[in-house]
Amino acid sequence: MAGTVNPVFTRRTRGMFGRSALFIRAMSGVRPRTSDEGTGEWNLVPEDGLVWTGNSYDNTGELSANSWRHVAFIEQQAPDPLKRGNQDFRWLMESDVCKHCTHAGCLDVCPTGAIFRTEFGTVVIQDDVCNGCGYCVTACPFGVITRRELSGDGAAHKCTLCYDRLQDGMEPACAKACPTDSIQFGPLDELIERARERCGDLVEAGVSEARLYLADENDGIGGAGAFFLLLDEPEVYGLPPQPIVPTKHLGTIWGAAAVAAGVLAVGVAAAFFGDDE
Repeated sequence: MAGTVNPVFTRRTRGMFGRSALFIRAMSGVRPRTSDEGTGEWNLVPEDGLVWTGNSYDNTGELSANSWRHVAFIEQQAPDPLKRGNQDFRWLMESDVCKHCTHAGCLDVCPTGAIFRTEFGTVVIQDDVCNGCGYCVTACPFGVITRRELSGDGAAHKCTLCYDRLQDGMEPACAKACPTDSIQFGPLDELIERARERCGDLVEAGVSEARLYLADENDGIGGAGAFFLLLDEPEVYGLPPQPIVPTKHLGTIWGAAAVAAGVLAVGVAAAFFGDDE
């Protein structure tokens, strides 16, 4: 899994070329599971996150403290442009992961400093600092974070985008293990440009529902460090269509509160000194 360190990649990551990101392409009819297996193996994630869901070949159900990647298997009626032979249905595959939001609600609400943003722009939880309060769980609009209660520590866990690998100039384990190149890692701006070209090609080929998800810095989370090329609406993949981090406007609210408090203080002072006169 460690592989060979790319010297160009090493120089660029250590030289801070900008924000790093994952570009995940949802696929039709291809069912690799090596990305989530690679993530779990490298990060020593407990295997008790696997369950029998009864939903196609999905054996994790959702992201959790013990499932840092969730491969969704969506069976649906095949649109005409995608019919192959006599098939009247298609499988949509989507490898979900923490989005490493620009406006990260989990980071905003953490009272202990256990959650921090790395030099690569990713968001990481230090489980040895986490006090298990669970504030980050409710602050995430994607339901990514949960607490590992059964292990006894009660700390919150999620994808770190393999922070230790990035520090050593390697790509995340999921991207390294993916055999179809549907998970790509690199500079955010380059990946977005590549994704837009690919999305345009799909639309021209008749896949009218193809769209980018979380690649817009003006959305409710300010863009993300993991964005997706979907072949249908976000709801089909169990993703919120317009995610909004609850703490996005927290700074503005506190600023307004400070101004209001200042005005109140001036008013009280004026009334007090006015009475003395």
